[in-house]
Formats: sequence, structure tokens, C-alpha cells
Amino acid sequence: MSETLICIGCGAPIQTEDKEKMGYAPASSLKREDVMCQRCFRLKNYNETQDVSMTDDDFLEMISQIRHTDGFIAYIVDLFDVNGSMVDNLPRIVGDKPIILIGNKVDLLPKSTNHRKVEQWLRSMAKDAGIKVKDVFLISSKKGTGIDELTSALDEQRKGKDVYIVGTTNVGKSTFVNRIIDTSTGMKQVITTSYFPGTTLGFIEIPLDDRTHLVDTPGIVNKKQIIHYLSESDVKKVTPMKEIKSRVYQLDSEQTLFIGGLARIDFTHGDRQSFVCYFSSGVPIHRTKLSNADDLYESHLGEMLSPPDAESEQTLPALRSQSIKITDAYTDIVLPGLGWITFPKGNCSVTVHSPEPVPITVRKSFL
Repeated sequence: MSETLICIGCGAPIQTEDKEKMGYAPASSLKREDVMCQRCFRLKNYNETQDVSMTDDDFLEMISQIRHTDGFIAYIVDLFDVNGSMVDNLPRIVGDKPIILIGNKVDLLPKSTNHRKVEQWLRSMAKDAGIKVKDVFLISSKKGTGIDELTSALDEQRKGKDVYIVGTTNVGKSTFVNRIIDTSTGMKQVITTSYFPGTTLGFIEIPLDDRTHLVDTPGIVNKKQIIHYLSESDVKKVTPMKEIKSRVYQLDSEQTLFIGGLARIDFTHGDRQSFVCYFSSGVPIHRTKLSNADDLYESHLGEMLSPPDAESEQTLPALRSQSIKITDAYTDIVLPGLGWITFPKGNCSVTVHSPEPVPITVRKSFL
């Protein structure tokens, strides 16, 4: 029976099959006396952290170990996909610890966005998810926006405790940690290229001072996000890389909008009104008559109606439909991981078709 190799950095069992999962190391590295997973190797040699995928159960088992520590939680969500990146009842998992909520990718929101209103909306979303937060910050890990203010607040509020970075995959958590590593932390300490061994399986500890650490934790895979059913090429298309520009379509009753071939919104009842669409520019939007929608989908999926590409079609679940009555003005219909549509007038009925595991949610618009 072969002996299980353990990463000398984070303690994860070494595996050579899946680059996206914890403990991955190239087979060639197994010849070394001390084996290090690729995630720890990148941190040690390039000051770069790598996000890894975990199952929900693996994540919950790991993250629940935080319950037994005296730590401080920095919880990161994706402002483009808050509904898909919010973990319900986080305190039940990590224990009764102080939590600050960090909305990342603020650079994707339109420049006219009222940031104060977004902060209030995030507090409300967190409360609905059973999460009581001490503070809310909007940042861009990619551009560095809000990082100085956040790190100063962390230094003040953590009161000498370790800081655990928690979040789902694809929220930019590793980009955030990389930003802290590559610049001054704002805590009188500049991260160096020294090697930072973790003490708990899968965690990586980055010194903040002589006694405390910033602890990077692997991200949870939330299967409610559409990106988990798409090819790598299509993920790049649906993931915005710059400020989202609204695309406005005037629709009459009995018309349909296709969001690529990934979702469809039928306008079933109401006066003529605007459908204000917030999706990546890589996702085309097509308008047609409701009577033509089924034939168009059957004939042009993967061609005019793309994404999905041929690879994504193999894994994308079938579309399911849900009827929604919109009463209030400025209401959003949200497709986790894909985007949302704002209805400025309200007072209409729509039927939304989306992949089976991707929940359709309705919220008051924050823009």
C-alpha cells in the first residue's frame, strides 16, 4: 500500500489528477524529498495564491474548523453575482465570530452606481441570509480600489485576531489575497516571499505580524451558479472583465428576449416597457416574437443563440420555466453567475426559462 503524500505547506493530501482541486502537484514533483502542492508552490515562489475547487461537504467540514478558533471573518462576495456567492447562515458554520462583508468587483458596476446604496443593500442581503456583519466594504481586488480603507479597518477591528478569508469560488478571493501579499497590508507589515506553512488542512497562513495571520481558505463550489455547467471558453464570455454597460430593449407583450442560448424571458402580460439588461458584453441578446421562440431555440442553439458552445451543450441542464409577476417599479430578475434584468416600470408578468439548478431570484434593484 503506497504512503499518502502530504503537502508540506498546507497539509493537503497530494494528488496529480485535477489541477482545480486541493493538493494538486505535477507528477514530476513527487520525486522531491519535500512535496509541495501547486497552490503553496505559487505562494512561496511568486507571492501568488490559487483558488481551488471543493465540494460543498468538503468545504463545510474544513471551514467549520474555524469554529474552534478565536478569529475574525472577512467574507467576500461577488458584486456581479451576490445571489450566487452568498452563503446562508455563515455564523452557523464558522461560529459566533465578528464578520465584515466585502463586496468585490465594484469596478464592474456602472460608474453612476450609488455605492452607499449598494452597501445598504448588501447589509440587507446578508441579514436575509442570517449573517450579522460589523461593517461592509466595496472593493476591486483587480484594480486596488478600496483596499487601503479595508486593510486599515481590518487592522483596527480584528483586535489582534487571525483573519480568515472566506468565500465561494469565482468571487476574486485569491486576487484579493494576492493584492494584500503584493502590497503593504496597511498593518505596518509588508508581505515578503518567505514560506508560510499552514497549520490546518488546506489553509494557508500569511503573517500579518509576529503573532497573527491572514488565513486563505479554499472556496466553496456553489452549483447554483451557471458557470459550473459551461466550458472554459463560455465562462470567459459570461464573466465580465470591465464595467457593465446596460443594454435596453423595448418590448411589447408576447415578445421574448434570449440571453445567448442560456436563458429566455417571455413578456407574457403588461404594457410596453423597457427591459434593462446587465450581462457581460460577450453574451449576445436577441429579441423575437414569443410565437417564434421555441422554433428559434431549436434551430439556432449554439449558433446565433450562443453561448453555449458545443462543449457546454453536453453539460448544460435543460431549461425550466418559472412565471413571475412583477408589481413594483425597479425590480430585478437575477440569474446567478449570468447577470440580471431590471424592470423600471413594473406591473407586468414574465416567464423566465433558465437551466434547472440555477435558481431565478427577484430583488429590488440597487442601481
